[in-house]
Amino acid sequence: MRTVTRTVTTGLSDALAPVPAPPTYGLGCLGVLAAAVSIGTFLGGAIGGKWFSDGPAHEPPEFSGWHLSPQDLPAEPPPAYEFLGWISAFALVAAVLAIALVVRRRAAFTRITRRRHHAEELWSHGWYCHRCGTVHFADAPGEDRNPLSLQRFREKVWERGGYGDLAAQQRAVDPARS
Repeated sequence: MRTVTRTVTTGLSDALAPVPAPPTYGLGCLGVLAAAVSIGTFLGGAIGGKWFSDGPAHEPPEFSGWHLSPQDLPAEPPPAYEFLGWISAFALVAAVLAIALVVRRRAAFTRITRRRHHAEELWSHGWYCHRCGTVHFADAPGEDRNPLSLQRFREKVWERGGYGDLAAQQRAVDPARS
C-alpha cells in the first residue's frame, strides 16, 4: 500500500480562504536569471577581454626573423569587451532590486497576516451551505445568523484578522469569470 498526498484547491476553497493568497515568486526568478546573466557576462568579459591581466589586451605578433607581410598583421585590434562590463553591472542592479522587492513583499505579507489566528478562529465557526450557496456561522447571535455571501464572509473573516482592506482588492468571486 502507498499513500499519495495532494493539495487540491478549488474555486470555492479559494473564496472561503481565511487569509489572502501569499505573494508569488515570479519576480524572484527573474532576479536569479539577472544574477546569472551578470555573472556570465562578467566572466566572459574578464576572460575574453583580459581585464585583469598585466599586459595589454592586444599584442601584435612577435618578429622572429621572418618577414611579415601586411596580411599577417591583424587589420584592427580585437574588441575590448567593455560593453560586457556594463551589461554585467545593469544585470546585477536588476537582480538586487528584484530580490529586494521579493523580500519586501514577503515581509509585508508576514506583517499583514500577523493576526491570522483571530481570522482562523472566526473562520472555523463558519459553514458553507451547498444548497443555497451561502455561508452561515454556527452559534451566532442576532444578525450573524443571517446567511452571508462568499464576499461578505471573506470581509468578516479578513477584518477579524486585521487585513479586511484586502478583501475589496481580492474578491471572493471574480465577476469577470461568472
